[in-house]
Amino acid sequence: MADVVLYHAAGCHLCGRARKTLITLQEELDFALREVDITGDRELEARYREFLPVVEIDGERAFVYHVQPEGLRRKLGTQSRPSSVSL
Repeated sequence: MADVVLYHAAGCHLCGRARKTLITLQEELDFALREVDITGDRELEARYREFLPVVEIDGERAFVYHVQPEGLRRKLGTQSRPSSVSL
């Protein structure tokens, strides 16, 4: 199971969007999600503030500003599958 970390801060509207995308895809893609609020942490603020939200997968930066669902699927090694309808 991949470890996905979302770095965010208060007042960051893009962070809310990224969180929603990650939570929506979490069950489908089976990853552990950890959220880190960088507010007030000088080291984290210096590292991440201008790029928020930042998403790392297993310790490697994967997304900044926006999380693309198909990109997340690719990075986690899962391809989207067309849904089939049985009649």
